[in-house]
Amino acid sequence: MNNEKKKSEKKITPENPENYKKAITAGRLMAKNSDVSKADVARKIFEFIHDEKREVIAQAFIEGANLTPKGAMTYVYNIRRKNNKNKP
Repeated sequence: MNNEKKKSEKKITPENPENYKKAITAGRLMAKNSDVSKADVARKIFEFIHDEKREVIAQAFIEGANLTPKGAMTYVYNIRRKNNKNKP
């Protein structure tokens, strides 16, 4: 129980707060459209903040794409893996 509190109390600070805010805003706007999946929203958010730490990206997915913490980490892993495959 004590470890859970410590984890949630950590402040996640993006290296580029401006891009982070743009990503969250873009994600929230996309999420309003019922035709757009959470995966699409997460991929769009990732475009803005792909160079951030995974914890920062996961937090952006939680805030911008309405994902759960566990779901957000899964999306981070899958999107990063797919992007690394596509790199020359």
